Amino acid sequence: MSSTSVAAASPHTLCEAFQSNVTAYPEAVALRTLGGAVAITWREYGERVRAIAAGLAARGIGRGDTVALMMTNRPEFHLCDTAILHTGATPFSVYNTNPVDLLVYQFGNAGNKAVICERQFAPQVLAAVEKAAAQGITVEHVICVDDAPEGTISLADIEASPAADFDFESTWRAVAPEDLLTIVYTSGTTGPPKGVELTHTNFIENARVVEEFGGGGREDKVVSYLPDAHAANRWFAHYLSLLSGAEITTCPDLKQVAEALIEVHPSVFLGVPRVWVKVKAALEERFAAEPSPVRRTLVDWAVRTGRARARAVSDGRSQNIFETVQYRLADRLVLATVRERLGLDKVRVAVTGSAPIPRDTHEFFLGLGLPLCEGYGMTECTAGATVSRPERIKIGTVGTALPGAEVTIGEDGEVLVRGRMVMRGYRNDPGKTAETVDGDGWLHTGDIGEIDAEGFLKIVDRKKEIIINAAGKNMSPTNIENTVTENTPLAGAVAVIGEARSYNTALICLDPELAAAFAERHQLSDRSIAALAADPVVLQALQEGIDAANSKLSRVEQIKRFAVLPDVWAPGSECLTATGKLRRKPIAIAYASTIESLYM
Repeated sequence: MSSTSVAAASPHTLCEAFQSNVTAYPEAVALRTLGGAVAITWREYGERVRAIAAGLAARGIGRGDTVALMMTNRPEFHLCDTAILHTGATPFSVYNTNPVDLLVYQFGNAGNKAVICERQFAPQVLAAVEKAAAQGITVEHVICVDDAPEGTISLADIEASPAADFDFESTWRAVAPEDLLTIVYTSGTTGPPKGVELTHTNFIENARVVEEFGGGGREDKVVSYLPDAHAANRWFAHYLSLLSGAEITTCPDLKQVAEALIEVHPSVFLGVPRVWVKVKAALEERFAAEPSPVRRTLVDWAVRTGRARARAVSDGRSQNIFETVQYRLADRLVLATVRERLGLDKVRVAVTGSAPIPRDTHEFFLGLGLPLCEGYGMTECTAGATVSRPERIKIGTVGTALPGAEVTIGEDGEVLVRGRMVMRGYRNDPGKTAETVDGDGWLHTGDIGEIDAEGFLKIVDRKKEIIINAAGKNMSPTNIENTVTENTPLAGAVAVIGEARSYNTALICLDPELAAAFAERHQLSDRSIAALAADPVVLQALQEGIDAANSKLSRVEQIKRFAVLPDVWAPGSECLTATGKLRRKPIAIAYASTIESLYM
């Protein structure tokens, strides 16, 4: 590990941190594409940032302005975001799935002078700019990072036409710690998304936790594959690199993540729970298909041995000499090979977040020897408030408070967070800001939680999503949904219904990839999602999963009936937010007749 670390650098802004990396690691690769066709060194990164910043200045973009970014995971995102920061302006990302009306709302709220996008999104952006103009919202420039269609400017033209009087050095040095680093728009599960304003101080304070994971340096490798409009991906796969000098490999398609892991062997990796659930399902299928009975028995023993060790660490118990030797043998014979084949053998910081990870899935990966730490936070506290540390990962909790963060439980069970990582406020909405951050600086998260005697936080559910059934019993739908998901590999999105009802039911969407593999194995003739949703073989497999889940749930929590939908809920759709969270009210309305049929 490099001796350079977040603490050693002590930058006041990410512009300052970036320039330190340019000076310290000029010939080291900073940004690369999957496959390595494009590789940009820190020196080249610095030169491109200077050129883009000067070109943006020529278009009147400077201190206090905002610029929207709409791109897939590619080096140009990093180049443009960092360049905008160096002009004194604030970049923010929007989801590529955002419809025109939502873009209009965000452009109006942010007041951005420009949008930087890919050609494939230009029609969407231009339509939003035109509609915004009709409402008195002016977006002056649309810039395309690749080919520029009519009505847009190419990024190459921006770089080739700098402002003659632009003083790059003094401009970036004038960026202050309390200046806006970005605006992150929330998922909007209960209304229009709110623009969370985060400063350079917010992130740098939040990143102090990196020291507890051994620091960070240019030897670190990260894969950027989640949307950059997602605060967690920006934290791990952009800002952290600006701070530490880590190398980023961009992966534009979620389906290429497995390939990216094998190519990169990252040292830092963020995986949302659904990623871990799918990898676990694929691995268990591979283990079960092992043709050699001896090898299959060995793998089963090794995984059980690893799980036993994970439970001991979670419980704070020491294993005896025999158990310790047994685990080391299991690791040498099986587990290390599994990690290497996954491309996760070099990981020293693995984090899961944005939603609860099923307990069994978490234990499985800990059993493989992966230090998978569950974190908790929200955009309003720069994505992080608590996280497990590798030396003590307590399954079922989201760890302990980050350095500088105060975490407590309110009288009504709500999780409250205070510290310098808490947002500056919601963009142009002081009323909502005051509702969310009280006069004493406590951020009201909206989550119900518990803190145990060791200081570990457990999240129960969203305050507004707790189910109260007809008998008055309180239940966590997320806990039930997670239990179903971890026992039913074919299930993608799962929505539990039970508010004011006598029993719980569930709406289940099939996971397209896992359903396709299942259909192949069982030689099903019609492999469309609609056909598979009604296929008796699929339904039987789902019933077995529901039965397994019910065996782990209390009687009142169990799923009595379920419906398999012929639909796929994509992130950013009517039923799922862009970050994959359920939109419960729209689901209830859209599937009202299906839901009612489950109670007949």
